[in-house]
Amino acid sequence: MSNESCPMPGSRSPSTAEALEALLAMKRVAVVGASNDESRAGNYVPAFLMEHGYEITPVNPNTPTALGQLCYPSLAEAPGPLELVLVFRRPEYCAQVVREAVAAGARGVWLQAGIRSEQAREIAREAGIWYIEDRCMMVEARH
Repeated sequence: MSNESCPMPGSRSPSTAEALEALLAMKRVAVVGASNDESRAGNYVPAFLMEHGYEITPVNPNTPTALGQLCYPSLAEAPGPLELVLVFRRPEYCAQVVREAVAAGARGVWLQAGIRSEQAREIAREAGIWYIEDRCMMVEARH
């Protein structure tokens, strides 16, 4: 497992700490960009979360299964209700993922470590949902 995919958490501002607490409490997690490749964060992060009591719904239009489960082609097709959408996609795709998360009724979006999107952040803010970017949920869940 690479430290680049899941670096140690940085300092937490009060608003970041509050968002982390709220998002980590959400146990129904749709994973956009779920992978069958065990060397990819889109596999080992949700696998870790599953081992620690999270209910994972894999979402990836390019694979029929991931993490031993049926993989849904989109958030719109994933069974609901979804609490949190964990994103393993390049930044240029994140705004659309956040729009889809809002449409699906998600209460929060988490962009994996190394992923930032000003547009996605703004869409989440306007929708009034929790949002974290550039942090690893696996690392944060350990703290």
